[in-house]
Amino acid sequence: MTTPAHLPVRFLITGGAGFIGSHLADALIARGDAVTVIDDLSTGSFANIEHLATHERFRFAIDSIANETVLDRLAAESDVIVHLAAAVGVDLIIRDPVRVIECNILGTRQVLAVAQRYRRKVLLASSSEIYGKSPGSPFAEDDDRLLGPTTRSRWCYSTSKATGEYLAFAYHRQNGLPVVVMRFFNTVGPRQSGQYGMVVPRLVRQAMEGTPLTVYGDGSQTRCFCDVSDTVRAVLALADCGAAVGAAFNVGSLEEVSILELARRVVARVRGGSRTAAELVAEGAITLVPFEVAYEEGFEDMLRRVPDTRRISSLTGWRPALSLDDTLDRLIAHFRGEQASRRGG
Repeated sequence: MTTPAHLPVRFLITGGAGFIGSHLADALIARGDAVTVIDDLSTGSFANIEHLATHERFRFAIDSIANETVLDRLAAESDVIVHLAAAVGVDLIIRDPVRVIECNILGTRQVLAVAQRYRRKVLLASSSEIYGKSPGSPFAEDDDRLLGPTTRSRWCYSTSKATGEYLAFAYHRQNGLPVVVMRFFNTVGPRQSGQYGMVVPRLVRQAMEGTPLTVYGDGSQTRCFCDVSDTVRAVLALADCGAAVGAAFNVGSLEEVSILELARRVVARVRGGSRTAAELVAEGAITLVPFEVAYEEGFEDMLRRVPDTRRISSLTGWRPALSLDDTLDRLIAHFRGEQASRRGG
């Protein structure tokens, strides 16, 4: 029995010049779809999609999703919208909370409004941050949320992403708009920048530069880091699954690691050796930085953040394929390639 050929779909990716968006564009082009990217390059980079620029099934609009005229035209010419454009990163949350709130809420409203106008399916990128500091873990999609006070900017990102979800589900229930919410848990991989507080690329760059690796707090907080290739496979699976409409899905790895252990692994893979994390801290190769020094007084971090991915796995069969060590090796190779390219230039 032969497998039916994939029928091309026209995708619009907001924030498509960013880390996840550019990898998604690669995957869609590779399987025969048409891709349009809109990105104002405020956090994305043209270098991420430059290799696609001349492809016959790829288009790029350098603009903001706040430009309703442009967004309207691009939505009208698409079948599916993947909304990735957002203000992200802990550093940006602390530094510019107004931008975070306005971009994440108003931008999502704009996308949903034009999608409603043309009845386009929307895949909305949300975040594990919406669970806040809830003590229960692993987090399931219908778990309660627990947040800190509104006087602490730490929680504005969580609130803005949750508000985007509320808007998406409201459009679905009230107007019948086909929406799917994807809650990403710490996606990492090549093309990710450490500029906005992303921990893995920051640690890898520090290890390669020979400087101490900075770990915030005591490093006991744990996370699950999902390779961007696995995240993209999840997006494709949800985009192709009609039964996913109207629901939220956790997307992440189940391999839990403390940030201190993560730093130790990075040192071992970049510099070699088999020293323990405690030994690396003692000799100054890893520096522990209090949260109030790294961010602001009263900053709160979640001790544990692990996804329950049974919903997406049971519906689509998706499971992450790459281990954290695999991802670290891919990221290190990417950074070494960038270094070699700069030296060659």
